[in-house]
Amino acid sequence: MMQIFRMLQRGIRDAFKSVVRNFSLSIASIICVSITLFIVSVAIILTANVNNFSTNIKKDVTIIAFLEKKSDKNAIQKELKALKNVSKVEFVSKVDAKKELSESSSQFKEWLKDWNDEDLPLKDSFKIKVKDLKQINDTVSKIEVIKGISSINYGKTTIEKMLSTFEVVNKLMYVTVIILIVVTIFLIINTIKLTIYSRKREIEIMRVVGASNFAIKFPFVVEGMVLGFIGSIIPILLTIYLYSYVYNRFQGNIYSNIIKLMTPNSLVYFVSLILVIIGVIVGMLGSSGAVRKYLKL
Repeated sequence: MMQIFRMLQRGIRDAFKSVVRNFSLSIASIICVSITLFIVSVAIILTANVNNFSTNIKKDVTIIAFLEKKSDKNAIQKELKALKNVSKVEFVSKVDAKKELSESSSQFKEWLKDWNDEDLPLKDSFKIKVKDLKQINDTVSKIEVIKGISSINYGKTTIEKMLSTFEVVNKLMYVTVIILIVVTIFLIINTIKLTIYSRKREIEIMRVVGASNFAIKFPFVVEGMVLGFIGSIIPILLTIYLYSYVYNRFQGNIYSNIIKLMTPNSLVYFVSLILVIIGVIVGMLGSSGAVRKYLKL
């Protein structure tokens, strides 16, 4: 047991020494890892924000159900809340509607200012949120038959187009991230393989003096993990700094309050963890594969 422990300790020590001793090759590997992982980081952040944006838009979709005059709003509200796909029901009186319209537009404010509350050309209504946007058409059909509902407005065509667009965009972003990760793995593995292959002579000498396959391979595997880890640190720092800067620069919104960015804390930690995992695992696999394939151990 102690012999195995000493072998592991020596292997780790030799790996770090090798990184320093082969400084130029190590730097080349680290730069390759850093560049490719930074691209992956950008793709993941974009995908996460697009997905977050689409989710927020879906949450904001509201069905407006206008009421007939002298309808029983309490009975209608009870029926609406009983629908399975309905998550929230909010009553809006015509007086409240006047206030909202006046605050949203100076033209509406000018038009409505001469109307008293009793004679307002508006209707009481309910604002309705749904749990699953894909079932909104079915939910609207059930709302339409409720007694006391005069009409419904929810932008059917716009919502259908929005759902299909978001679905396509999300799929494209996920595919893009997967492709980038695969390309990154390929580039990192091949870079590390070249680094290991350039030291073929060193490994042949180790074999001549009777070193076991494990004793030869282990330092190189650790070295690959170290290179992958160090290479992931640079894109992690860049990701944290740049994303935090963009978030603070635009105060969490792009162009308007509709397009909200994800808060940096949870997102950058998640991305950082992914980058470290990719860097370390790919570095390990690249080194192991190079020693086994090119040096025929």
